[in-house]
Amino acid sequence: MSSENKIYFYPLWLRIWHGINALGILILIFTGISLQYSNPNFHLINFKFAINLHNIAGILVSLNYLLFFIGNIMTSNKKYYRIKLKGLIKNLKLQINYYISGMFNNQQPPFPLSEKRKFNPMQKVAYLTVMYLFVPGLIFTGLALLFPETIIEEVYSVSGIFLTAVLHSSLGFLVSIFLVVHLYVASIGKHPANNFKSIINGYHDINGH
Repeated sequence: MSSENKIYFYPLWLRIWHGINALGILILIFTGISLQYSNPNFHLINFKFAINLHNIAGILVSLNYLLFFIGNIMTSNKKYYRIKLKGLIKNLKLQINYYISGMFNNQQPPFPLSEKRKFNPMQKVAYLTVMYLFVPGLIFTGLALLFPETIIEEVYSVSGIFLTAVLHSSLGFLVSIFLVVHLYVASIGKHPANNFKSIINGYHDINGH
């Protein structure tokens, strides 16, 4: 494959973060489901083990998030997350139409990847929402539940721990949905494995879409 067809999108630090984050999130989802639906007659894995594994994975993901946050500040990777508000709604509609029908009719993507563009407008909005809203919220509520003495006892006569737990579970559900969609979108292209290979070697094949 010619080097002209490849773009170095994923530096080593980003690949390390992505690998650790993916493993940690999968463990959190599995143990979270086990804890959510555990009862005396059924549980996916041992309850105490699920708690310990969930806490360890949560701390790992929290520390790993610092790598992503600092890495985006210190490197040029942050440029890919910048959103231009002018024309955003129009661009989102173009991308949505492409996902709904365009790609099934062999149309060219409205926002092809290039040295300056790693994400289309829809991906930018999704990644910014997840990485700078959902994940931090998940981390803070998780840490609060790990140290419940830090939580306000009551909010409008409702248990602060209960509200924190509901918010934590809700954010976990949203991140889980994002993961499923993320995996699906990553498989789109001429060769479904290309995007998964690129996160390993760092190079994205622009002819794979």
